[in-house]
Amino acid sequence: MIEKLVRDFLREKLKMDIFFEYPKNYKNKSFIVVEKTGSFSNNRLLSATFAIQSYGDSLYMAALNNEKVKEAMEFLANDKRIGSVKLNSDYNFTDVEMKKYRYQAVFDIYYYKF
Repeated sequence: MIEKLVRDFLREKLKMDIFFEYPKNYKNKSFIVVEKTGSFSNNRLLSATFAIQSYGDSLYMAALNNEKVKEAMEFLANDKRIGSVKLNSDYNFTDVEMKKYRYQAVFDIYYYKF
């Protein structure tokens, strides 16, 4: 499952807590949420779009965590199951309703069935 591969990869590379959804009652303010937002297949090559949200206790820390995610994701393409990783965009995505600082990086990942 590509979601697990991305989460486990980031967890090992960043040494941070990585979740599939916003954690309730979590005390640490720096963490990452990984979400697959879409996918498609063409000639046996699979593609998935991921929104990776970086949280921090300040806007600066959220932006810094986002930079760490972008740097780490460059190395995901070294995995033999991955064809390519492309940063689609990244931006300040502060959650004003929950009053949480976050950045979001969107990646397009091409991969082989595993």
